Amino acid sequence: MKNIVAIGGGHGLSAILKGIRDIEDIDISAIVTVADDGGSTGRLRKRYTIPAMGDIRNVELALSDSEPLLHELMNYRFEGEDNMDIAGHSLGNLILTALTNMTGSFSEAIRITSDLLKVRGKIIPSTLQNVTLFARMDDDTIVKGEANIPSLIHNIEQVFYEEDVKATDEAIKAINNADLIVYGIGSLYTSILPNTIIPDINNALNASKAEKIYIANCMTQSNETYDYDLKAHIDAFRKHNTTVDKVIMHSDTIPEDILHLYYRQNSIEVVDNGDCGVEVLKFPLLKFDHNLVRHDPSKIKIALESII
Repeated sequence: MKNIVAIGGGHGLSAILKGIRDIEDIDISAIVTVADDGGSTGRLRKRYTIPAMGDIRNVELALSDSEPLLHELMNYRFEGEDNMDIAGHSLGNLILTALTNMTGSFSEAIRITSDLLKVRGKIIPSTLQNVTLFARMDDDTIVKGEANIPSLIHNIEQVFYEEDVKATDEAIKAINNADLIVYGIGSLYTSILPNTIIPDINNALNASKAEKIYIANCMTQSNETYDYDLKAHIDAFRKHNTTVDKVIMHSDTIPEDILHLYYRQNSIEVVDNGDCGVEVLKFPLLKFDHNLVRHDPSKIKIALESII
């Protein structure tokens, strides 16, 4: 049995987990950021002083064997103006918040919902603290709050926490027992690195003998990694003292009309110029739906199976 640890947040991590969940003879642990402070998650964090639950919900559903109706209920979002009490909230976020208040434990709320959803693997928040992410830009501007970081047209130099942040014991145990560690996919500075910059996690990653693989984004993110090639992504890991041993990258040709649509939204294809300093393994990884470029979980499975 191989112990696989996936680190990240949001929809990108969910795509990885959907891909690897059916690989035989592996045990999955997902270490998930809780620094999100936008949307429904941000409103609930502010009101109840609890860690971010939105990415946790997405990852639980990615590993869930529950009925489709339960998936739909957990993702159901109430309509209405955002200043209304329930409007904009997903039912899953409200359930996690209610269980946290009932049990007095965010970890217990995750355990209960994971049991309810028949989650195949362990969902582990990187910390149980109600953390605030900061970013220092290339002009030394300091931006407070994960949701605000991509809103400025500046290059990000560093993300950090001002307070002392302690990792969960479960996260450290998972890393210590890992045979393979996977970063990605998703927002580099606001989904992946918020986990790895926590000192206990950073130390555990650097001490781990497990191979560390980054599944690279296929497109850059406006105001966060706009002009980044693959080397710039890897350099960002290095700036944050986070080791990457190998990269899995798409070999697909993205249609020109789709690239043009992304370009109009300040997003370009991530390319490998052959100078990132680590081994790059290329696989067909993408699917194209409704003029969107997405990683295909079934193709991620093939790529990671070949490494495992």
